[in-house]
Amino acid sequence: MRLYHHPLSSNARRAVLAAVHLQAPVELVLVDLAHGEQRTPGFLQLNPNHRVPVLDDDGFVLWESHAIMQYLADRTPGQTLYPKGLRERADVNRWLFWCAAHLMPAIGALNWENHIKGLLGLGAPDPAIVARGEELVREFGGVLDAHLAQRTWISGDALTLADFAIAAPLADSARARLPVEGFTNIQRWFAGVRALGAWKSAESQNPHQATSDG
Repeated sequence: MRLYHHPLSSNARRAVLAAVHLQAPVELVLVDLAHGEQRTPGFLQLNPNHRVPVLDDDGFVLWESHAIMQYLADRTPGQTLYPKGLRERADVNRWLFWCAAHLMPAIGALNWENHIKGLLGLGAPDPAIVARGEELVREFGGVLDAHLAQRTWISGDALTLADFAIAAPLADSARARLPVEGFTNIQRWFAGVRALGAWKSAESQNPHQATSDG
């Protein structure tokens, strides 16, 4: 299997984390986003949305990071990241969808305005977009922080895909200037995720590079 990624893409980061933790037999393929490789004809055949990550499993091509995480888990015998029980899996799915629908748009806006635009020389952050992004991060961060008050992990009693999915964009907290300092439960949980071997291994394979898309 080949997993097309870029280290500064939060979406790609969560897929890489899942692959590393599951010890999935993937070859990591770097897509040079800064130079527009994601918009070349060859890559657009893999993903017409010109985004990473993309998984190619012997001709079965899958994009969307949460779908890739689920697929990698389902093809890994004995895994526990994506539980088999109906309600347990539904709860993990709830948090994956919450991340995609609520948290990621807010974090993505701040990451673009406060970090990526500067890398690309596209001008100063837009104050209105920054203000709205900060408002949403505080709103949804509060939901997550309250949920984690009496929990070690997001879903159930063990590490799941939900933890990797939501932790991945928080790796950009400093660069994106995310207003998460006051969320003590999130900080405690995130420290636990960062202490995992999969996180450290994924970071060692993904040195920071400039990005323009993803």
